[in-house]
Amino acid sequence: MVTQIVRTSILSYKSNGPQVFAYLPVRRKWQRETLLGWLQNRLMTTSKRVQDRSTTKRVQDLEIVTEKWKIVSKVKAVMEILNEEPETIIPVRNLERHRIKINLPKPHKISDFLRKSPKLFELYKDQRGVLWCGMTKGAEDLVEEEGRLIEEHSDKVAEYVTRCLMMSVDRRLRLDKIANFRRDFGLPVDFRDKWVHRYPELFKVVKLVDEVSYLELVSWNPDWAITELEKRVLGVNESSNHQPGMLSLSFPLRFPSNYKKVYRHREKIDHFQKRSYLSPYADAKGLTAGSLEFDKRAVAIMHELLSFTLEKRLVTDHLTHFRKEFVMPQKLMRLLLKHMGIFYVSERGKRFSVFLTEAYEGQELIEKCPLVVWKEKLLSLVGYREKKKKILTFGDLSDLEDSVLIESGSEHENISMHFGREDTMVGVEDALLADNDEMNIGEFGLAGWNSEKS
Repeated sequence: MVTQIVRTSILSYKSNGPQVFAYLPVRRKWQRETLLGWLQNRLMTTSKRVQDRSTTKRVQDLEIVTEKWKIVSKVKAVMEILNEEPETIIPVRNLERHRIKINLPKPHKISDFLRKSPKLFELYKDQRGVLWCGMTKGAEDLVEEEGRLIEEHSDKVAEYVTRCLMMSVDRRLRLDKIANFRRDFGLPVDFRDKWVHRYPELFKVVKLVDEVSYLELVSWNPDWAITELEKRVLGVNESSNHQPGMLSLSFPLRFPSNYKKVYRHREKIDHFQKRSYLSPYADAKGLTAGSLEFDKRAVAIMHELLSFTLEKRLVTDHLTHFRKEFVMPQKLMRLLLKHMGIFYVSERGKRFSVFLTEAYEGQELIEKCPLVVWKEKLLSLVGYREKKKKILTFGDLSDLEDSVLIESGSEHENISMHFGREDTMVGVEDALLADNDEMNIGEFGLAGWNSEKS
């Protein structure tokens, strides 16, 4: 901006002469403070943007993980919608109403997306030519298996929700905000209506003056006021007399293998790691925003929240919703990027994801709970790279049913998603969305389909 002003003045010198030089100093004096301040703020802001990072700071393995779970999230959303239908079938055109929940951007067609996973979804036309979608027997079995796993995981996730309430400044959280963590924590679909009432000894639903539903802590459990980092480093699991206070623990660090400039910041990193901070479960009302202790406690809270999740990963939007409740800084993204050895922020898609780096070895999660293993099983059934076979009539379908089942179980027809480092920047989702080959669907009555499924 300064350069532009000077250049314009020089070009205009021949015609305006003294008038320009009389005007320029006044102009610069008038703008000096605001212009320099603007430049400083602008440079500080852009240097912390995720998109401006160099390729040496990107972790390709975690970028690939982001793409895989984005696909699983879309598929699971469709399965949840179908499972809520009385006959677990729905006209494909009705799925357009759920496009936001499925998170399938236009101009991609939902029918094209469904056709890419014939081991999970079945597409049929009724006698009027209306296209319907349902789940295969394998997909229905997966839904039942997930229900069992969520039920088995229920007590553990109740502990995590309670610990979130214990970390909050008022010991309560809005119910609609907790809904953001439903899939990340492994909560059931009906958790707002039924699940929240299953543990009255831990928390209860209350409505305040604003008529908004909150989940409020009922009883404090000292055994749960111990952070996951304390358990791992100090080996403390239970303590009836434990009182959360000041901690001085170092966070595990894992930098990208191609990032060679760690030594430049070694002194700052060591200083941060040795700094004492207040436990996430201690009262933080007296902390001063922007202080060194404030920032490290915010890192500790994010570390604890990510440790609660199934995949040790969260959408950054979900974290920012809790800045006030957990006493975290306004510029949370800047803090995440600053501590890239502890966290990694993926820029894939419209919504960024933050990973707990210590939890991953390459593309693999080090400790996998049964629900993560279930998701990997679901992912193995996503995608179709062979030629789609045309289903002519209902009679032909019954004749071909046995052979199709045999072929789908064959070792030679391995349906999987292939992820490589070069595919990362193109987008792994294109394997499902960009293929224009469509499955040919024959016409038959829905009554026959339902009788076959029963």
